[in-house]
Amino acid sequence: MRKLLIVFLIIGNLVFPQKFEKLALTPPMGWNSWNTFGMNINEKVIKEVADAMVEYGLLDAGYEYVVIDDGWANERDSLGFIVPDPEKFPSGMKALADYVHSKGLKFGIYSCAGWKTCGGRPGSRGYEFQDAIKYAEWGVDYLKYDWCYTDSRDAKDAYTIMRNALFKAGRPIVFSICEWGTNKPWEWAKDIGHLWRTTGDIIKDNPSFDGVVNHGSWKSWGVMRIADMTEPLRQYAGPDHWNDPDMLVVGMGMTEAEDRAHFSLWCMMAAPLFAGNDVRNMSQTTIEILTNKEVIAVDQDFLGIPGFRFRQENGIEVWYRPLNGEDWAVLFLNRSLETKDIFWDWRKNYTWDGISQRSFDCNKTTYSIRDLWEHKNIGTTEKPFRRKLISHDVAMLRLIPEK
Repeated sequence: MRKLLIVFLIIGNLVFPQKFEKLALTPPMGWNSWNTFGMNINEKVIKEVADAMVEYGLLDAGYEYVVIDDGWANERDSLGFIVPDPEKFPSGMKALADYVHSKGLKFGIYSCAGWKTCGGRPGSRGYEFQDAIKYAEWGVDYLKYDWCYTDSRDAKDAYTIMRNALFKAGRPIVFSICEWGTNKPWEWAKDIGHLWRTTGDIIKDNPSFDGVVNHGSWKSWGVMRIADMTEPLRQYAGPDHWNDPDMLVVGMGMTEAEDRAHFSLWCMMAAPLFAGNDVRNMSQTTIEILTNKEVIAVDQDFLGIPGFRFRQENGIEVWYRPLNGEDWAVLFLNRSLETKDIFWDWRKNYTWDGISQRSFDCNKTTYSIRDLWEHKNIGTTEKPFRRKLISHDVAMLRLIPEK
């Protein structure tokens, strides 16, 4: 009887497709073409981006995926297999993937669950298994799967079909669900994808810290609007299944303080970190923000529990995040339009986090404090924290228990 059970389990694993496990135990990091290039993408740009990611330290900081978004596909051949645009990608996707891999990076691509992509190129509906075969042949490591032209299609079913197709093709590929949170993927996508979008698109043209752009049938959102919608979903995220508040707009037009706050918030929320700027042409300030390893370490924390907004008062927000090894990350954010003085008595601001089952109580434990943007130790929690914060800036700290 035991042998029959073992045989049944083995056969079951072969018959029933599943998500490739343990591909995203920490939030994926990389670069995506959409925010800067939109549909105007080609293999020359992708190669230059891959080179720049190595040259400017992004790869060393943890950014490993180079993802081509919409605009690469041309048509299907007589057998139904997808064909890259020959003018934009004359060498083909396999050669481009090989180039990206030669740099120590991983290669990502885009498709859509509808008949067409959002930019009007061929979608994967009805061709999921053929597309997955091609992705495997080309050496794809990451698939962003969008939600345009889907009509009345059921989202869970549609994404399950592509998950099954990827599994059947046999190449482990990180599966990014991009249906904008419309169908609450956090409630059903844990066993289907490795990350799922929680909201509509971030504003990429003239990025906004706290605004919204109404496009008629849909809206794009500023940094803080997306944070507001994503923070309450923290209980759904964790290793191998992440809330995705969309790509970064660091270095694309906001102030230095706003870029720093944006990056810090994404790290506090354990968000995937996908740069969207033109990494070939970055200021030193943008490089320093994107490659701050101490802040990235918070995002990549192996405990994998997103942070939460602990207090919001008079334009000041305070976020806590439990970290591996009994550490805590704390973020002070000035959301107002005025400079604010921060005074924070650690002993009066304790909390219990039900998800991590941990208390943060400075009456019982003294923590040393590391300023992650200043890269220096600034004392302990025995004294209140004081800081003057300009509008839309942050102070991000790591608190480490003293032994």
